Order: sequence, then structure tokens, then C-alpha cells
Amino acid sequence: MEQGIFVFLGIVTVTSAWFVAASQNLVRAVFMFFVTLFSIAGLYVFALADFVAITQIVIYVGGVLVLMLFTFMLSSKETLEKLEERKHKYFSLKQLPALLVAIAFLLVLVNAIFKLHPDHLQWITQSQNNTFQPQDNTVTNIGINLMTSYLLPFEAISILLMMALIGAAHLARKEQGND
Repeated sequence: MEQGIFVFLGIVTVTSAWFVAASQNLVRAVFMFFVTLFSIAGLYVFALADFVAITQIVIYVGGVLVLMLFTFMLSSKETLEKLEERKHKYFSLKQLPALLVAIAFLLVLVNAIFKLHPDHLQWITQSQNNTFQPQDNTVTNIGINLMTSYLLPFEAISILLMMALIGAAHLARKEQGND
């Protein structure tokens, strides 16, 4: 039963994330982003990371999504129409610096993942003598899990938050020629 629910949540997460990336309609993309974030929180529950799941719901679903909805509602119709028109272009020369930064970040992240051996860090080996049960929700347990087992998802979510804030700020600002 648990495996079926996990597979279902995984399929919902991947499908809704794909729909967000491929959607031409901003309203539907924001709604599917809501579904993606909630299903990711469900996957965190299956990973026994209840604190991270609650944080996902409170901060990302409650904060980022509301910020995106307000930005969408406060944006002018002309700005939204320009965004709809630009969706048909997949790559332009203006996007090259952003692409290079993203590739550099990916290389640094992959390099850090392969070179860092979290099992051999001193502060983790000292705490590995203790056994943690799923019902133990101490701050130490949460800190160790966030910095070892869940470091990549934690960092990916923080990058997602940063991208959402930058996108919301970009959408909310006034156009240069319409002062």
C-alpha cells in the first residue's frame, strides 16, 4: 500500500512539474506548481522528514505560491501578454549568461556531491552512535538529516525559492517605457 502511494506521489510530482515547465497558460502553471509542491511534501512524509514536509507546505506552498499569485494578479495585462508571446522562443542570445551560470552551478553542485563524503565528517560520526527512531523529532536529528540525507532536496528547494522570488520581482516591476 505504501509503495503504491509513493509511486502515485512520484508520478503526480513529475507530471505536474512537467506541466508547469511546458504550460503556455500562466494560471494553469501556477495551479500545477501548487500540486507539485504539495506532492513533494507528501514525498517528504514518506521519507520520514515530517519537519521538512511541514516547512515545505508552510513556506513554499504558503509563501511562494501566494507571492506568485499576487504578482500575477498585480501584473498588467500587457506584461502577461508579452510573457505569453515570448514562451514560443526556447533559447535566445540574451539567455546565454543565465544558461552559463546555471551550468556552472550544476557543475559545482555535482562536484560537491561526488567529493563530499558526509559519512566521514567528525560531527556526524560522533552522532551515529545514537539510534534515531522515526518518532524522534529532536533538533539534532533534524539538523543532521538536513545536512546529510536531505541536503540535495533542501538546497534544491532553496534554489527554487530564490528563482520564484526573482521571477516574481521581475514580473511585478514596471516596464521601462511606461513610466
